Amino acid sequence: MLIRAARADDAPAIWQVIAPVIRAGETYALDRDMTEADALAYWLAPEKTTFVLESDGAILGSYYLRANAAGGGRHVANAGYITAGAASGRGIARAMCAHSLVEARAQGFRAMQFNLVVSTNGRAVALWQAMGFAIVGRLPAAFDHPALGPVDALVMYQSLGSRS
Repeated sequence: MLIRAARADDAPAIWQVIAPVIRAGETYALDRDMTEADALAYWLAPEKTTFVLESDGAILGSYYLRANAAGGGRHVANAGYITAGAASGRGIARAMCAHSLVEARAQGFRAMQFNLVVSTNGRAVALWQAMGFAIVGRLPAAFDHPALGPVDALVMYQSLGSRS
């Protein structure tokens, strides 16, 4: 497996990875009906550094890294990860998260925060906790799950240490 910076020609493969997750509407607070162009504009936005995970020439996952806020909050990173459905259970999300923590430190971030982890996404919650994130907040009924209705969202946080 290789994780590298996304290139413009990766857009069709990234769309194939992120489209099913966006359409399902169960884990990301994005419009389920957003167009391919809008989804790619979001995922590949200029303020983000976007990466892909490749294995045998196929893109099996993608993540982005960005500042969580501006001004006095710009030292805290934020990231979003999506694994291709067919690659689920192969350690793709874990590898991307580990890579993002190293990359965030390299970019000078001192912490990483996930603003809205859907509480019913148990695999993600468990993985992020295993990767060192703590649940620092619970937002009651903050996510409208398409099958379950309003469910809680979690704020998760990890200190990355001081700038080097």
